[in-house]
Amino acid sequence: MNDLADLARRLRSLPPSCGPVRLIAVDGHAGSGKSTFAGHLATALGDAPVLRLDDLATHEELFGWTGLLRAQVLDHLSRGEPARYLPYDWTTRRFGPPRTLDPAPVLLVEGVGAGRSAMRPFLAALLWIEGGSAASWERGRLRDGPGLSEFWDGWTVAEQRHFAGDPSLPFADAVIRRVPTGYEWLEGPHATAGASHFVTDGEA
Repeated sequence: MNDLADLARRLRSLPPSCGPVRLIAVDGHAGSGKSTFAGHLATALGDAPVLRLDDLATHEELFGWTGLLRAQVLDHLSRGEPARYLPYDWTTRRFGPPRTLDPAPVLLVEGVGAGRSAMRPFLAALLWIEGGSAASWERGRLRDGPGLSEFWDGWTVAEQRHFAGDPSLPFADAVIRRVPTGYEWLEGPHATAGASHFVTDGEA
């Protein structure tokens, strides 16, 4: 079994992918546990910063955040500069005060679609949280309660459409699985195909 400390060590050993930053995507279906995992991984990485894509998506543009992310975050980090982005408030439906992201050695980007094709040139590694769409969505609905049922109805359609046209899992360097003691990770499809820069056991 591979634990988070091992995964963190391997991620830190990767070459920078976005200026001086090792940008790590944490992707998976909504409700699969990405946010919780990203928090644990950030701790294992020594409190690495986490950019949550929920802060860039909006009610009108659930997956239309690529240009915003590029302009406000990726272009700045690629030059070794601090990035400033405007987080979206899902209650007021407006963008809030700016937040700053410094070009840390490792930075996590967490959210559905974090491993999309437009992101992959900037990524050092893509992690996929294991879990089927139906089970993940049901978990998310239970978490959010009946008040957000209408939102979830629209979300599931949008997510299906997104992954049908721009899947992330085939490009994952590692697949993360929840186990009773925490998490374990397995080599993903991209790593087993020999196309990944992710450090494997034979290269460590």
